[in-house]
Amino acid sequence: MDQTKGPLSLSLSKAMRPRLILALALYMSAGATQAEAPLHLPEIDYIRVEKSARVMVLYSGGQVVHRIAGIQLGDAPAGPKHFQGDERTPEGRYTIDYGNPGSAYHLSLHISYPDANDVAYARAQGRSPGGLIFIHGQPNDWAGADRGGRVPGDWTDGCISVSNAEIEALWEAVADGTVIDIVG
Repeated sequence: MDQTKGPLSLSLSKAMRPRLILALALYMSAGATQAEAPLHLPEIDYIRVEKSARVMVLYSGGQVVHRIAGIQLGDAPAGPKHFQGDERTPEGRYTIDYGNPGSAYHLSLHISYPDANDVAYARAQGRSPGGLIFIHGQPNDWAGADRGGRVPGDWTDGCISVSNAEIEALWEAVADGTVIDIVG
């Protein structure tokens, strides 16, 4: 037996060695998550959120300039938000009215929910419409966010969640007063 060869080389043919090396490289890199590249957007003047498609479409000057896929919504995403605690994301036309740099999530942009119609509907049912609906990044205390990851699934209380790199780009590109349409 040749002592210069290790036990692994004895059991593999020359043809199998490159496949093993490739398989090991793929296996070792599977757990590694790359940080997201910075996203640069022009000034955004209109946002359309399509809840069922999990897409946020960004417009500048009447033209689509970017799509954010895989947005995350409230735990009960079907249908419009009516009441505090229903975990639904609102549907309708609103505006982005302020940003919150001190959010519990990686930056957040406030959506002007509830409007007068939302308040009237909830009050007619003897309920509160809720509020504090935002577009925001991932939770500040979530370890996966620093590698570009997202908390899996729909998990917010009615907000719209994107990656941290995406909210950073939105933070820079979306001014107070920007119209946002949210459709089912």
